Amino acid sequence: DSCTTSLESISLPVFWCLCSLLCVSQIKMSQVKQVGLLAAGCQPWNKDVCAASEDRFAYCATLAIYVYQLDHRYNEFKLRAIMSEHKKTITAISWCPHNPEVFASASADNLLIIWNVAEQKIVARLDNTKGIPASLSWCWNAGDGVAFVSHRGPLYLWAISGLDAGVTIHKEAHSFLSDICLFRWHPVKKGKVVFGHTDGSLSIFQPGSKNQKHVLRPESLEGTDEEDPVTALEWDPLSTDYLLVANQHNGIRMVDSEGLTCVTTFSFPSSAASVQCLAWVPSAPGMFITGDSQVGVLRIWNVSRSTPLDNFKLKKTGFHALHVLNSPPAKKSLSSISPTKSHYTSSTSEAVPPPTLSQNQAFSLPPGHAVCCFMDGGVGLYDMGAKKWDFLRDLGHVETIFDCKFKPDDPNLLATASFDGTIKVWDINTLTAVYTSPGNEGVVYSLSWAPGDLNCIAGATSRNGAFIWDVKKGKMITRFNEHGNHGIFCIAWSHKDSKRIATCSGDGFCIIRTIDGRVLHKYKHPAAVFGCDWSQNNKDMIATGCEDKNVRVYYLATSSDQPLKVFTGHLAKVFHVRWSPLREGILCSGSDDGTVRIWDYTQDACINVLSGHTAPVRGLMWNTEVPYLLTSGSWDYTIKVWDTRDGTCLDTCYDHGADVYGLTCHPSRPFTMASCSRDSTVRLWSLTPLIAPLLVNVLADHSWDDIIGNTDRAMVPGATPLLCGKVSRDIKQELDKLSSEVRVKKLRWFSECFSPPGGSHNLWDLVSVINGQDDSLLPQSYGKGIMHMKHLVRFKTSEAQELTIVKMSKFGGGIGAPSKEERLRDAAEIHLRLGQIQRYCELMVELGEWDKALSVAPGVSIKYWKKLMQRRADQLMQEENHDVIPYCIATGDVRKLVNFFTARGQLNEALLVAQGACEGNIHVVKCNLCCSRLLQCVCKELAEWYFQDGRAVLAACCHLAVDNTELAMASLIRGNELELAVCVGLVLGESANQATHYVLELLARKYMTTPTCFPSVGSRYYTCFMYHNPMDLAADLLQMIPDNEVLLAKLCAFYPGSSSEIDQIHEKCGLPSLEECQALAESAVSEGDIFNAVKYYLMSPEPEAALLVGIAHVKEQLSDSDWTVDSVHPILDLLGYIRTDRLILAKFTEARSELLILSGYIGALLAIRRQYSSIVPALYEYTSQLMKRREVSVPLQIEQLSVELEAWMACTHSRGPDEAPYTPPSEAQKAEHAHLLDRLQEEPLRGLEGPDYVTGSNLPSHSDVQVSCFTGLRIQGPVFFLEDGKSAISLNDALMWAKVNPFSPLGTGVRLNPF
Repeated sequence: DSCTTSLESISLPVFWCLCSLLCVSQIKMSQVKQVGLLAAGCQPWNKDVCAASEDRFAYCATLAIYVYQLDHRYNEFKLRAIMSEHKKTITAISWCPHNPEVFASASADNLLIIWNVAEQKIVARLDNTKGIPASLSWCWNAGDGVAFVSHRGPLYLWAISGLDAGVTIHKEAHSFLSDICLFRWHPVKKGKVVFGHTDGSLSIFQPGSKNQKHVLRPESLEGTDEEDPVTALEWDPLSTDYLLVANQHNGIRMVDSEGLTCVTTFSFPSSAASVQCLAWVPSAPGMFITGDSQVGVLRIWNVSRSTPLDNFKLKKTGFHALHVLNSPPAKKSLSSISPTKSHYTSSTSEAVPPPTLSQNQAFSLPPGHAVCCFMDGGVGLYDMGAKKWDFLRDLGHVETIFDCKFKPDDPNLLATASFDGTIKVWDINTLTAVYTSPGNEGVVYSLSWAPGDLNCIAGATSRNGAFIWDVKKGKMITRFNEHGNHGIFCIAWSHKDSKRIATCSGDGFCIIRTIDGRVLHKYKHPAAVFGCDWSQNNKDMIATGCEDKNVRVYYLATSSDQPLKVFTGHLAKVFHVRWSPLREGILCSGSDDGTVRIWDYTQDACINVLSGHTAPVRGLMWNTEVPYLLTSGSWDYTIKVWDTRDGTCLDTCYDHGADVYGLTCHPSRPFTMASCSRDSTVRLWSLTPLIAPLLVNVLADHSWDDIIGNTDRAMVPGATPLLCGKVSRDIKQELDKLSSEVRVKKLRWFSECFSPPGGSHNLWDLVSVINGQDDSLLPQSYGKGIMHMKHLVRFKTSEAQELTIVKMSKFGGGIGAPSKEERLRDAAEIHLRLGQIQRYCELMVELGEWDKALSVAPGVSIKYWKKLMQRRADQLMQEENHDVIPYCIATGDVRKLVNFFTARGQLNEALLVAQGACEGNIHVVKCNLCCSRLLQCVCKELAEWYFQDGRAVLAACCHLAVDNTELAMASLIRGNELELAVCVGLVLGESANQATHYVLELLARKYMTTPTCFPSVGSRYYTCFMYHNPMDLAADLLQMIPDNEVLLAKLCAFYPGSSSEIDQIHEKCGLPSLEECQALAESAVSEGDIFNAVKYYLMSPEPEAALLVGIAHVKEQLSDSDWTVDSVHPILDLLGYIRTDRLILAKFTEARSELLILSGYIGALLAIRRQYSSIVPALYEYTSQLMKRREVSVPLQIEQLSVELEAWMACTHSRGPDEAPYTPPSEAQKAEHAHLLDRLQEEPLRGLEGPDYVTGSNLPSHSDVQVSCFTGLRIQGPVFFLEDGKSAISLNDALMWAKVNPFSPLGTGVRLNPF
């Protein structure tokens, strides 16, 4: 087994080396954590860039393929994988028609790849496609074969496997007279294929028939040389010969490929409309949809009519690609008719004619979801039946993102600059775009926010000079053209003097000008200048990075155009330079030589060289609180975090799939970093784990000297991290002014400073509400988040009223701002869910939607209903799909409505309705107690949705909203948000005490180590952290727990120091000395007190004696027929803290093996009790493997372990997706499972049942592909490396394993520490 290694096979010298390393290196704290991902948009350059299969769809960014999959539990699509292997633009993708796990992709570097989606790995690759594949398609009914074609042909056929594997050329499909736009195989008629050309013609080939080249051009083009490219091409799924064709200018035609005639020409409402893409609707024969190329209008057609049945304007920008997913039909659909029954079957002959449409009646669409890709990179999934977006990923960048910066006065707004010619501003809490620049700027290389709240961004472009963009007004207000046609690589707005802007360019000049364009200085360099940065301590000092390998510093207060300092040392061009915000005179530079150099301006010297990147360095970022922390991003796809005191690399992030260009953080959230890359994504990271001991000092209420200091103290090599920036000083100043609640505010403010976005502010607002804070003190943002149940209806009513009266300003709405009608509709929906039916009806009348108003009016009164009837007596309700929501509200059937919303994944809506019922706004048939239970259930369901989405903090918010502190704390614990959980628990007080004490214990385990080097999570490198003594931090945490004697004893037992050091920690913890523990142990043995005997032996000079006493007791217990987990676990838990250096000694091999086996087995049972389903089989397998390989005497049988595991799997349906179909458990298995549950008893801590799921668990990595040694499958989310530095499991599995079995899955006897 790959996760079980035998120590006996290790040679003696290696063994002792392992002993010395393992006994001190067991803390593997996760370092930089990925906490957010802004996915790229869909590229608009190539045609076949979206595809779908069953419950998945995929689209192409420039360099990666994004795969979304339906989460059936919540009925929503989630990003599941990012496939990244292509180094140049992806040109086409195609899903295998007969295997939903496989798709193919092609790219401009003449590469073709076959992917397995489930395993997220490459199955096959073709490295030389003899030209760039412009279009790609699987050969229908031809096994594993992919066809591809470049613009002029020929058509290549690649047989991936089998006897004929290799590439061949289609015998006829070559020597075309016009470029190929795209091609399509017939899905039924084997070998039949059609090509669409740029001249508007088609070429059709089929075995046994005459080939037709360049036929069926639009009539208006005949006899001319004009081109009218084929933009879309799809075979009629019910015909062997009919084909839908779209030309860029001549619209859509249905043509007969056999008779070479045009069957139907479809007419558009406007002559300006042109079609970019089309797709058949599989659930409705004869129906198809099209997307306009100029504006995002989706048109619905039926082949029996030449005009569209309906039109929906979905976006302002035009369509680029369309694909319709098959939805599971509610009843047998006409599309199941066999298409081969008649040669002349087609969508025209099989289509059901649409009903005659009256002026006011909308056509009812069949169920179906359209994957829509737009020219601006937007990607969405449109539910055509419900006429709403199920998912919309709007305005993603489609090309390299060169720069990113946080808004100076708002840590929630992040601006990005891209190769695609735009700057976009994102809300990082919702990961949505709120503003985008007009575009058409060529490449935008760099951006810089105006200081403070000026709401302007300066941008630097490749061909249009520099500009200032007013974000709120949405327009360019100034342009700078002093560099002529040369590209500007960097722009920097001075934050000390808001009137000055610097630019540097390929023309060799760094130019300083005022914002009105007056040039102040032109600094000439001998070559191109790539980077510049204003000093944060001296408003007149600026540094530049140049192609001549040098860094220069200029002083603006003099008239000289010569630099004050020139720093030499780099071996290749210098790109970015950054001044330290905390240390005057210190700056860093990144170079194409792969290094980062630290320069001291005051010493005129290079004081450190940071080596480790294997390609040019681009992104650079100093931390604004910890003066020695520096982060760099490189073309080697990695981000590295450095300790500049000694040049140590603290951590390396591998998640980007291409060159990393920009890094940034906001001063008020100094440990949240954003990065941007050529992979077109923005990723958010938490750096908090790097300075975790600081937060422990805050938790343990240490003196300010342990938290805040000056830079000189912080820069001492090996010194513990200290905060030296403005934010920490501001917090201290505010706390010094307070006379009450100082501890509460201290915990909250530091927690918010350290926490990444994603709900921590919301969480603290709810904690304040529960603790009785006055509502008037709640921030404005509170109403936008998860609210406490007592506020929900009030805030939502207020929101509804705002939506009703607000007049949308010309520029104030941001991207896609709703119209007045949409605002009124939103208001009406809120009023409805709050039970305010009459207001809903009036707003519906105002919108002209009388039918909806009439349907719920009886819920107000029959009299009111009659009034409405009189106002619209001539209108009767004639909807085929009755709107269940108004009826449920009017009749008071709240449970039915909640179930309706929940089944559709609309959990926020369900929550509103349940709360409305609880407050009596909805006249409910049943009692209020039922409503209260319903509200609790809905909140629990919503919390689970957030939790499964990797957002444990928001899950905790849902529980706090209904005063459920136990489950809120459990969410934070299961999400491994331990420091935040302690802060919140301490402030909540008694109601959270039990959970707080458990978290403190887990947090103490994190620091049960010694100062040393250790491999960090997600990294194969050893990381050095020199704290004063992590054991002291662990002791401080445990001393915050009442009745902590046993916990402190475990800490002392594990401490691996000398006798005098051990006695010191015993004294600190208030425990007897080593010798006294020996005597107490022997006394306990004589009295038959096994627990205390084991406890004191562990703290004695001979801890191994505890093994003999404890294991003998556990074996005796297990031999009894009615033993329970709780009768043996306390002893095993104690034994788990035996010093590692003693446990792995050769003379204790047998005792060690027995301890590991017993801990593994009891761990498996605890995992069943905690519902850690993913690790139960691994724990059973681990125990069985150890029993097979080691000579031991334990009262366990391998066969019995197998019987238990099978019974558990059968009774809990816990089988993997690839295993045999489910069969009901036998009576014997039911009896075995019941016996197993009797041994387990109840979990003492409520809410901890269920798997752990840390933040970022659902965020795919582009490039860091690791395979779990538990499952053999690729690990999604954070990875945890075991002590051999190679074996990996998911961090979630590591956390669950460590909570039920302290020892590593490798069977070495080393303790696992993933906390």
